[in-house]
Amino acid sequence: MKYLKKHWGNIIFLLVLGLVLIPQTRMPIQVFVQRIFSFSPSEISEDQRIVVEDYNWKLETLDGNFKNLSESKNRVLLINLWATWCPPCIAEMPSLQRLYDDYGDRVDFYFISAEKPEKLKKFMKEKGYTFPVFIQKQEAPLDFNSNSLPTTYLLSKNGELLIEKVGAAAWDNDAVKKLLDTEINR
Repeated sequence: MKYLKKHWGNIIFLLVLGLVLIPQTRMPIQVFVQRIFSFSPSEISEDQRIVVEDYNWKLETLDGNFKNLSESKNRVLLINLWATWCPPCIAEMPSLQRLYDDYGDRVDFYFISAEKPEKLKKFMKEKGYTFPVFIQKQEAPLDFNSNSLPTTYLLSKNGELLIEKVGAAAWDNDAVKKLLDTEINR
């Protein structure tokens, strides 16, 4: 008992380290920590915004149909690059689903992954997500080319890049909703 009292800090540290090293517990711990530190994404200041010109990006739905991002030109658009194995991606998914539930009929959402359709379908079903998932079939246009997951882009109807967020964020907040409402009503 005396040993435990003297070394309780080291024991807790080793226990947490052990849980992080075990693959079955690592992912839930990483997701939990990412959610704690996810904040609202920042809007790009008007003088720093670029206008996206190239929307030509061939994508495939989970049902095997093809769609081109260019079909969403002149619409408010949210693009999220993600993967099922990515803890920050998984951490932000519930807030993105709630945003999709609120704005899916007024904003075009593209959740884009490079994984196999079967894996994505299984993930979506297990989590109960209903947002539209696409598989990248060609290299992304330059403005959407990212080496980090997750990366999320929010574009105005005229193609202005309003938000470019690398890493997990809380998407279903008042600031994002206000920005969406403003852009939808322009």
